[in-house]
Parts: sequence; C-alpha cells; structure tokens
Amino acid sequence: MSRYDDLMRFEFPEINHSFSQRDCIIYALGVGAGSVPGELAYVDEHNLRVLPTMAVVLAYPGNWYCELNPRLDAVKTVHAAEQFVIHRPLPCAATLVACPKITAIYDRGEGRGALVVSTRDIYDKSSGDKLASVTQTAFCRGDGGLGGPIVASPEPHGVPARPPDHLANVPIDPRAALIYRLSGDYNRLHLDAEYAAKAGFARPILHGLSTYGHIGRAITSAFCGANSVQMTGMECRFRAAVFPGDALSLRLWRDGNIVSFQAHVGERVVVDNGVATLGL
Repeated sequence: MSRYDDLMRFEFPEINHSFSQRDCIIYALGVGAGSVPGELAYVDEHNLRVLPTMAVVLAYPGNWYCELNPRLDAVKTVHAAEQFVIHRPLPCAATLVACPKITAIYDRGEGRGALVVSTRDIYDKSSGDKLASVTQTAFCRGDGGLGGPIVASPEPHGVPARPPDHLANVPIDPRAALIYRLSGDYNRLHLDAEYAAKAGFARPILHGLSTYGHIGRAITSAFCGANSVQMTGMECRFRAAVFPGDALSLRLWRDGNIVSFQAHVGERVVVDNGVATLGL
C-alpha cells in the first residue's frame, strides 16, 4: 500500500471542543481586534460578538501533521490555503464535535511536494446543528511522490483585473503570534527561532490563520460594520510568509455579495485568490 493510500485512509480522532467567551476574546485579540474604533464588541464580554473567521479554530486538530504522526515531514509543511463556510451564526460559548478527514491529495511528484486537503464539519454537540465547515490545505514540501495519481489542484478564484474598490492597511502587532497560539496552534514555527530556521525562515512567522483572521476582520469592518454574521464564508491561498510586526496592504473588490481580495506586505503578494461571501 502506498503512502497516498495510507493518507487517504488516515483516521483522525473525534474532536470534542468546549469554548467560552474568554476563548472568543483571545481569538479576537490574536487577529488584531480592538486596535481600531468600533471593534470593542469583539473583546467585551457584555453583548459579545464572534468574528466569523473564528470558525477555523473551532474543533481544530492543531498541528496534526506532527502530533498525530501521519508520516508527513512536519518541519517542511506549511499552510497553503483555508476555507470556511458558516451554516449557522457562531455562538460565543458551546461544546462542539467534529471528525476531520483527508478529502484530497494533489501530488506534484517526487521532490516537488504535495497539497494535502483536510475537511471537518463542526456540530453543536447538544443540538446536533451543523455550525460550519472548514477546509484546510497544507503544502507538504517534503512529501511529493506519494504513490498516488499526479493531478493538478483546482483553479483558484481569480481577483478582478480592474482597480480595487477599497484599500485597507492592517498592521500586525509584534506579539500577534504569541497571542494567536493560545487559540490552539502551538507549532513552534511561530515561536522558536531555531525551529523556524530549520524550516528555512529567518525568524518565527505569523500563523497563516492569524493573517487570515486579520484579513477577515478588515473585510467585516469595511463591508459588514459590527454585524459580523453577515460574512458567511471566506477562502484564500497563502503565497508567502507574514511576520509579526508586518503591515498588510489589502486590495478589495466587491461584486454584490462577493468580495475578492489580495494582500501584500511591501511589494510581496502574501495572500492571493481570496474570496469572501456576504450573506446579504
């Protein structure tokens, strides 16, 4: 049996996750909430609002590439893409259940790495309601040539060719990775300089999902105001590392209830092929 077959049959343990208002506030701080006027609702336990991007840390399997030993090179594995879809407004406290599974592998061949896609549907354990679906794509740089089919990954969403409809500057706190890790991703790539060097980075990088949350917060601020439940989904591809202390320059295009986006740090494109859906 090939490594491809082993991965497609890989079984995750069922995840039970209880979270509270405190966890919602910690998540919000980890994606920069509270740094601009109008965002107090995300960090105030009185009439607390939940950022829709928090879906990505709910019933989250964490650094499963390392901790669950799926025989992937965890040091050379980086976040490639992320998508969530909201089915019901996220509560600010609940017990959730999910069972992730690997749903696709796009193998680029020996020495070229592979994209490993995992998906989880997240349910409220008490009611059985499906709250959200989250799809995560990892670029396993050291794991090409897994023995399965060599197939191209799907074409990503293309951002419009016209000038953006809205620009936003999103500064990232130098401590952002230290705060964001409290939401469940304790990968030392985001903390330990020596570990980061082994992965080819000059210093610890920001979690891709923290960058993702910073962008989602900016889109919510630009187009939804304080009513965050209006964002019902978001996806993008991560193109380059973002570091704590960087500033994101966002380019946003709105077409009805669809917001396309791209993020730069200086001249570098760090997030591309972004699309968010607003529930108008």
